Amino acid sequence: MNEGLKYESFRPAFGLKQRHLQTLFPAVFRKQPRPEIEVECFELADGDFVDCFWHHKPHKDSQIPIVVLFHGLEGSFDSPYIQGMMHALNKNGFSSVLMHFRGCSGRLNRLPRSYHSGDTADAKLWLESLSQRYPANPLFTVGFSLGGNMLLKLLGEWGQLSPIRAAVSVSAPLQLDVCADQMNRGFSRLYQYILMRELKHSLLKKYQRDKIGSLIGLSEKEVKQLKSFWAFDDVYTGPIHGFKSATDYYQKSSAKQYLKDIVTKTLLIHALDDPFMTQEVVPDKEDVSAQVQIELLTYGGHLGFISGSLLKPEYWLEKRIIKYLKSFC
Repeated sequence: MNEGLKYESFRPAFGLKQRHLQTLFPAVFRKQPRPEIEVECFELADGDFVDCFWHHKPHKDSQIPIVVLFHGLEGSFDSPYIQGMMHALNKNGFSSVLMHFRGCSGRLNRLPRSYHSGDTADAKLWLESLSQRYPANPLFTVGFSLGGNMLLKLLGEWGQLSPIRAAVSVSAPLQLDVCADQMNRGFSRLYQYILMRELKHSLLKKYQRDKIGSLIGLSEKEVKQLKSFWAFDDVYTGPIHGFKSATDYYQKSSAKQYLKDIVTKTLLIHALDDPFMTQEVVPDKEDVSAQVQIELLTYGGHLGFISGSLLKPEYWLEKRIIKYLKSFC
């Protein structure tokens, strides 16, 4: 299995080899100054909006490369991996912008619907807008977790029409059903509990303004009782976004089936010890196009990849992404 895929070198920090430590360390212990940002509210065709946070937005006449970032489930500008990536990109001569998914910027989106792992339409509009507004600026993309799955699916859908020079996807849940099952097992239930708490909180806000109960047939009390991604996606994410069920949503939105259609140069970074998924999600060589480079790491957890030491942690992921993007500048 996975014969022919590349295993990139990565040495976890002493004492942080364990996958849950790799996953949790940045969220708990990483301290860094907040990047200075300029907020752009991007209006969508259906009357909704997404908030896009720029770090060193380029001037119209500049040719500085732009890197568009996509966060993970219930992530945002406040996510340590986003701020760390913005700082690293700025130090290496890139402008960066985070496109928040609907409702993730701290402002409730206008419509009853939200976002999901296969929702490529908003990102497509945003990237096409950037391509038109900054024709002289090379355009790159980096997606994390859910954002990585969405990005890969979009690149597969786009094919030859992609305006992206190169892309990176990190810790992407390439088979959503497999990941939903894994998150309901053992210690991974802690991550599910934390993320479910955020998802339910966001949904319950809509009950105060929209007639969500009548749309999905669930009371606020019943929403609070939802315990798993399967349950949440079966009653809300799936139906509100036009899917028949969670199963239908997972089947149509998983990016693994789109990898063979990607024409854009793409780096897929994945740790084999990722607690959000099993090794079943890792593509075989025949699952991907010749433009997709897969780097498998034995350690790293989910969006972790912490090297160095406990006292001086190094965020290997940022260095690897910068190295890859620079090779196309």
